[in-house]
Amino acid sequence: MSKLEFYNRPLVAFDPNNKDHRRYYAEFLEYSSWGKCPVRFICPEDNGGDLISMIKNSLIQHYIDREFGGSKLAIERSKSLDEQAASLYKQAGVLRKEAAALKSPRRK
Repeated sequence: MSKLEFYNRPLVAFDPNNKDHRRYYAEFLEYSSWGKCPVRFICPEDNGGDLISMIKNSLIQHYIDREFGGSKLAIERSKSLDEQAASLYKQAGVLRKEAAALKSPRRK
């Protein structure tokens, strides 16, 4: 292993959910350079090799999803929470019936 590989910045995929990645991109926009960035971002081939456009598009999608909650992940999370709430509501109904049965007088 060469010294250059040891001192090299690590390669990472840009994640718009990661606050540090968003901060690195903001610094890039401010300084017009990746020189102060502690990581190197990987650009997948399906984006045509344009890292800046890829980051910009992923940030736009991230903020749209955060604002309007329209992502597939948000919809799935909402469905799972609705199912959990429905099951808890059913359990509460059963417990209410059991509590009412315990309160009612027993026959002698």
